[in-house]
Amino acid sequence: MKSIKALLAKPFAKHIQKKVSKWANNPLETQEKIFKKLIKDAAHTAFGKDHDFDNIQSHDDFVKRVPIRDYEALRPYIGRVVAGEKDILWKGKPVYFAKTSGTTSGAKYIPITKESMPTHVEAARNAILGYIAETGNTDFVDGKMIFLQGSPVLEEKNGVKLGRLSGIVAHYVPGYLQKNRMPSWETNCIEDWETKVEAIVDETLNEKMAIISGIPSWVQMYFERIEARTGKKIGEVFPDFKLFIFGGVNFEPYRNKFENLIGRKVDSIELYPASEGFFAYQNQQNDRGMLLQLNSGIFYEFVKADEFFDKNPTRITIKDVEVGVNYVMIISTNAGLWGYNIGDTVEFTSVKPYKVIVSGRIKHFISAFGEHVIGKEVEQALNDALQDSGASINEFTVAPKINPAEGLPYHEWFIEFESEPKNIAQFAATIDASLQQQNSYYFDLIEGKVLKRLQITKIEKDGFQIYMKSIGKLGGQNKIPRLSNDRKIAEILTNYKKA
Repeated sequence: MKSIKALLAKPFAKHIQKKVSKWANNPLETQEKIFKKLIKDAAHTAFGKDHDFDNIQSHDDFVKRVPIRDYEALRPYIGRVVAGEKDILWKGKPVYFAKTSGTTSGAKYIPITKESMPTHVEAARNAILGYIAETGNTDFVDGKMIFLQGSPVLEEKNGVKLGRLSGIVAHYVPGYLQKNRMPSWETNCIEDWETKVEAIVDETLNEKMAIISGIPSWVQMYFERIEARTGKKIGEVFPDFKLFIFGGVNFEPYRNKFENLIGRKVDSIELYPASEGFFAYQNQQNDRGMLLQLNSGIFYEFVKADEFFDKNPTRITIKDVEVGVNYVMIISTNAGLWGYNIGDTVEFTSVKPYKVIVSGRIKHFISAFGEHVIGKEVEQALNDALQDSGASINEFTVAPKINPAEGLPYHEWFIEFESEPKNIAQFAATIDASLQQQNSYYFDLIEGKVLKRLQITKIEKDGFQIYMKSIGKLGGQNKIPRLSNDRKIAEILTNYKKA
């Protein structure tokens, strides 16, 4: 017999779905309202005064007054907020700083305000309710759920609480989910990731797990520990496991490995959360595109990725975006980020409604020879090769080999296989052919004998985990870059080459 909670879930999901559809079906009007409210609410902040917000009536006015900035460029203002000043980027003071580790700027402190915090929670909730509304499936509602996340222990900096976003969000899990939520608070507070995973396995092994959520690479580690302990597939250990929720990286390269670990297919929902905002979630099971959150206190601008480094790149709103174009996403938010480049690139898969996939990072690309290869292309190429080979992988990254000991330069693919393809040469050829088909620059360089075809370097089991641990980034929200334009990562990974 279903619980009251399960019985109420469907009508509540339908109600929320109607509210979401209302703004999703009126996207331009929704974004215009958000834009005007943001400008009005921040007009008397230090940033608003410095950028003449009182005279901003349109997007064109905004573009003239507010340049695109990354964290480093916005740091003078953020520094004042962190020092305890109020009314700098947004009215009053933030309620939290989400602490992230930047690649170039050391620790970053991303403000979260009382206006922006609820949007993080609502979008995550709406993703699950959208799934219920679409599928009618409420079987998982009474089961246990786990969110593999950072520690919820918060520090304080000049009167503002500080922690990882996933740890901050842990304080906002609705009361009706608290009883079902795992792991325990004590286990969630363990800092060392490997110790934490073992403790999570201890706590969950005999529970009726129904929802499992986290970054795929870290959920994989959790699954592998369970399999090592029990000798059973995850689907057998957790027969009630119905829904996998993930974000942070493209799931496709992990899919074969996960299906093998689980032993059966499980529905999944992709999320696109970040410290700067919760941007999108997958709202249909048969569509990889994620619904862009146009009503969450975020005003979006887009710049074509191949024009981004021009002197004055064109900034457009959702009104002018096209399907299939690679854009850098720029945000202005009710947390006080203005014309802010979060570093992600997205592609629209639909404009009715507006749906995106994350195509990569504007800093994560390979163009050592002018090829402009991006994350989405290498992920697609690898996926094409995995389809027919029967192989599965744990992790991978790609780097250019500019000055090989002999022969032409090439792209070097570092892959940790779970199960290797029977013919590694054919596997590499399939990846290369897919990359050439997707990227005309790469095709021209191969055809013109500027580059030779890619080479695969096999990494020993757990090599990527050992690497991440060595740089203090094992677990939590940390991810290995899919590709780099230099060999900083590659040089260390060569230490873990499979013999």
